[in-house]
Amino acid sequence: MPDFDVVDLEPADHPEPGETAPDFTRPLVGEEYWEDRSLASLAENGRFVLVFTPMNGSFLARYIWDELVDRKWDTSDATVVGVTISTPYEHKRFVDDHDLPFELFSDPGNGVAEAYGIAHDLDGMAGVSEPRPAVFVVDGDRTVEQAWVASEWPDFPDYDALEAVLGNDLEE
Repeated sequence: MPDFDVVDLEPADHPEPGETAPDFTRPLVGEEYWEDRSLASLAENGRFVLVFTPMNGSFLARYIWDELVDRKWDTSDATVVGVTISTPYEHKRFVDDHDLPFELFSDPGNGVAEAYGIAHDLDGMAGVSEPRPAVFVVDGDRTVEQAWVASEWPDFPDYDALEAVLGNDLEE
C-alpha cells in the first residue's frame, strides 16, 4: 500500500491533438543562465516536448525527470522543456543538483498551467495551485501532436506511447 491516497482529478480542458498549443513567455532556465523566452520562439527551432510537473521538490517531478533522463529524451530531435511553479532560482538549483540536461520554464503564478487547462488546486491551501503532470508533443507550428494529462494524483506519463509519437527521434 502506498503512503498516500490516490485521488481522481476533475477532467482537464487541455489542448488536444490538432489544436494549437497556447503561447506564453516565461523565464527559461538552463545550465548556465536564464532568460525570458516565448514558446513561439522555441517552436521556431521545430518540434518540441512540453513537460509539466509539480514543483521541483516533489517526488513526482523528480521521478518524471529521472525517467526522461534514463530514457535519453535529451537525445531526441525534439527539444524537451519543462514547466512548473518553481522560481528560476529553484530551477537553477534543481538543474545543477541533478545534472539535468533539459531547460525549465519558471511559472510561479501557474498561469501557463491555467492556459493549458491543467492547473491543480492543492488540498488545504487556499489560492495555491500547480500544474498536474502533463506532456505535450508539439510541432514547429505549435500544433499539438500528442497530449497526455494526469487523470489521478499521483499519475505518471505513458512514456512508451509518447516515445511512439516521437518515432525514431530517440537514441537507442
